[in-house]
Amino acid sequence: MKLKHFPLLFLLVLSFSSYAQKWTKSNTQNSSITYPKKVARPKLIVGMVVDQMRWDYLYRYNERYGNGGFKRIINEGFSAENTLIPYTPTLTGCGHAAIYTGTVPAINGIIGNNWFDSQIGRDVYCVEDKNVKTVGSVSNEGLMSPKNLLVTTVTDELRMATNFRSKVISISIKDRGAILPGGHVANGSYWYDDLSGNFITSTHYMNNLPDWVKQFNAEKWPDKFFAQDWNTIYPIESYINSTSDQKSYEGLFKGETASVFPHLFNQYVNKNYSMMASMPQGNTFTLEMAKAAIVGEKLGQMNNTDFLAVSLSSTDYVGHQFGPNSIEAEDTYLRLDKDLSAFLTYLDKTVGKGNYLFFLTADHGATHVPGFSQENKLPGQGLSTRKLKTALDSLILSNFRVKKAIFTMMNNQVIFDHEAIKEANADFGQIKQLCLDYLVKQNGIFNAVDIKNLNNATIPTELKTKITNGYNARRSGDIYYILDAGSYPSTSTGTGHGAWNPYDSHIPAVFMGWGIKPGKTNKKYYMTDIAPTVSALLHIQEPSGSIGNVITELIK
Repeated sequence: MKLKHFPLLFLLVLSFSSYAQKWTKSNTQNSSITYPKKVARPKLIVGMVVDQMRWDYLYRYNERYGNGGFKRIINEGFSAENTLIPYTPTLTGCGHAAIYTGTVPAINGIIGNNWFDSQIGRDVYCVEDKNVKTVGSVSNEGLMSPKNLLVTTVTDELRMATNFRSKVISISIKDRGAILPGGHVANGSYWYDDLSGNFITSTHYMNNLPDWVKQFNAEKWPDKFFAQDWNTIYPIESYINSTSDQKSYEGLFKGETASVFPHLFNQYVNKNYSMMASMPQGNTFTLEMAKAAIVGEKLGQMNNTDFLAVSLSSTDYVGHQFGPNSIEAEDTYLRLDKDLSAFLTYLDKTVGKGNYLFFLTADHGATHVPGFSQENKLPGQGLSTRKLKTALDSLILSNFRVKKAIFTMMNNQVIFDHEAIKEANADFGQIKQLCLDYLVKQNGIFNAVDIKNLNNATIPTELKTKITNGYNARRSGDIYYILDAGSYPSTSTGTGHGAWNPYDSHIPAVFMGWGIKPGKTNKKYYMTDIAPTVSALLHIQEPSGSIGNVITELIK
């Protein structure tokens, strides 16, 4: 080696030696680190769906709410005040699925509580599963699972993100209210059995009920509540936000001659357990089960992030029977406010204030009872779907000689029997046009459209989008008929939901607790934004069909 290259070589050796020392020191310092820093997440997420809760109920009864329930989540949390449902029809199964999947029925497959599957020739219930068995009862009410849900839920994604260490428990009186939020891989989904008055599940989840569920069932809460009857918790004359008692358009319980307080439930002790859902104490019952789950499963207490999904069904049963302007509805929400306050206090004590993320929303709203609308000179009327189908069948028979060309009319859709039409060599296009022309002339119907030809329909773009979002090629019909504002497809007492209108589609979306910055926004958001927002807060993947956006304003 030539001498003139020695200084350069010496410098290279020194540089390498210095780098090696730094590298060795760095790795020696880090050698004690075995695991990466834990991702910040709450101990527990509690998702609460109040079935049939219109957004305006947050404020309609506000002056009568206490400070620990609805007022607390509004004052301490973040409310997306203008949250809407982005599809139609607005029904329970669809709503629970959309909240937890972050997507619409067109993608998640839950287009209604039921739908008609023309390939198998019968109605399909949204969570039915003939391949499982009931666990916890001898009834068939446990033949249920999430198999009809075509995508994952935020609860599924949390389980996968933690390699299934996180627990997911979902609870509701309604099976669909428990199963769809719990997702495909819940540790346990529990719903109410009308036969036994117990919470049950199916073999999709387990082969035997856990001991804590058996112990809860043994307490026979329904009989305790039946014995109390149902009277208003405040003097009845103080219910000034509701119509007077005894309206002919409000439904009756068995044995009643008038829809008035008190409603006598003591007759059902040890007898008709299905009535548990129809009284406001059904919400109390569900929340007691939720508390038992927190203890029994040690939710939020095992160094993992767990998820408790609770759906309160009694608000829906009361709303259907009495309507949104009844004393019964007001009393139900005043009682729920007290139950909510007690439940949040329980979370504070068991999980710790600031350690849990809580959100409250609804699966849909409610239409005013048509009788109430007519009484007060407002738009709205009842509509008989059965009479519509009879008239259309008669028209098709007389014009095209096809018997029973329509399978059924449900979810505001007309489902045709294409095989019967084909066998009669009838022109389906002409039959469809005949039905469209007839429907648009009927009282209570705003318009009717060919679902597969929506681009040519002369209706607002927003309605086209909502109809498209609710359409699934395998499970939907051929014609969608849009009701007049205030109309409802039933001529019986009480009311329901299903329309695109704000009374059915404007829902609460309030978040409180871990990671939440208090405040409000009137920016338009959608039901499908809830799951992506929770996913973002938890730093997990969004559900597999998610199309929603993150509500960034609420993130602390």
